Amino acid sequence: MARYTGPVCKLCRREGEKLFLKGARCLSPKCSVERRSYPPGQHGKDAQFRRGRGSDYSLQLREKQKARRIYGILERQFRRYFREALRRPGLTGSNLLSILESRLDNVVYRMGWADSRNHARLLVQHGHISVNGRRTNVPSFLTTPGDEISVRDGSKTRTYFKEIGAYMEARPPAPEWLRVDVAALKGVVDRLPERRDVEIPLNEQLIVEYYSR
Repeated sequence: MARYTGPVCKLCRREGEKLFLKGARCLSPKCSVERRSYPPGQHGKDAQFRRGRGSDYSLQLREKQKARRIYGILERQFRRYFREALRRPGLTGSNLLSILESRLDNVVYRMGWADSRNHARLLVQHGHISVNGRRTNVPSFLTTPGDEISVRDGSKTRTYFKEIGAYMEARPPAPEWLRVDVAALKGVVDRLPERRDVEIPLNEQLIVEYYSR
């Protein structure tokens, strides 16, 4: 499947805020948003001063693009998630965020086993993660309540997973909808994530308005 392979720091600069796409680097002085807060490109500095509130469409587009970039999803798949959110009962925006949070790569990241969603995606693709005891290498796999996510036995002997406890101490704690056993390198999805569980600064209503045009 196609995916974005360019410099991710440019994505943060384009949105004008940190999207935490490079893990610990985003919290260090090396963060590109801290060093160059203007948009990338030849006229980036000029665009910084021309920025206004923008039209309704531009605000909706930027919010949609920001959500796509945070979760590392291309447009076609994002549209599929939106259609699924429409079919589910409840608020479409909240349903969309719940679907995005339920992706396996995001769950691995939220459990603290990776320092970014891109890192978590690689862990899944390389076959280090099991769901309900079965090896799963599909980052877009949607988890459901009761699913047990664990590191495969064959991967636990690797240096990274042996030292993962120390890494997890420096990362945000797992959200309430996940139950993590650090020693056993496994966790359980207790329930579907809700809007209050999503700490990312996203205005999901603007995304709904964009696709409802």
